[in-house]
Amino acid sequence: MSDLTTLPLTTLSGEPTTFGGLTGGKPALVVNVASRCGLTPQYEALEALHRELSGSGFTVVGFPCNQFGGQEPGTSEEIAEFCSATYGVTFPMAGKIDVNGPDRHPVYEVLTGHPDAAGEAGDVQWNFEKFLVDADGRVVARFRPRTEPDAPEVRAAVAELLSA
Repeated sequence: MSDLTTLPLTTLSGEPTTFGGLTGGKPALVVNVASRCGLTPQYEALEALHRELSGSGFTVVGFPCNQFGGQEPGTSEEIAEFCSATYGVTFPMAGKIDVNGPDRHPVYEVLTGHPDAAGEAGDVQWNFEKFLVDADGRVVARFRPRTEPDAPEVRAAVAELLSA
């Protein structure tokens, strides 16, 4: 298994970095996002979680992906403008990637190896699947797309991670 923190990626603004550089070395909730999905309103709760807990050394990180129903067709600039104007997103975002299939980004090779609460690992099911990662890059929890970012089980897992 690769060290998640050292895996290279590109930010939404086109800058090269690593996963650890994008998270700032903080525990993070990592989410594949899309602008034209029925679950897109989750951006609001993701941003609220980020704002609430960023002072406690926590961040949310978005990975735009266009693999599910073509629901993230925009350019990086269009995605950034939508997220900022519509949801006031301030959390870090990566450039658009694939989360499944032969072109799956190496970050998601690591993330998808972790099972959800039902013990199922493997492909991301849809937009807004969430992975909770500690500061050392270990995946500690996985939540499926319909689990809201402020759901009790997500909040409890984040609280436990931050208290460890």
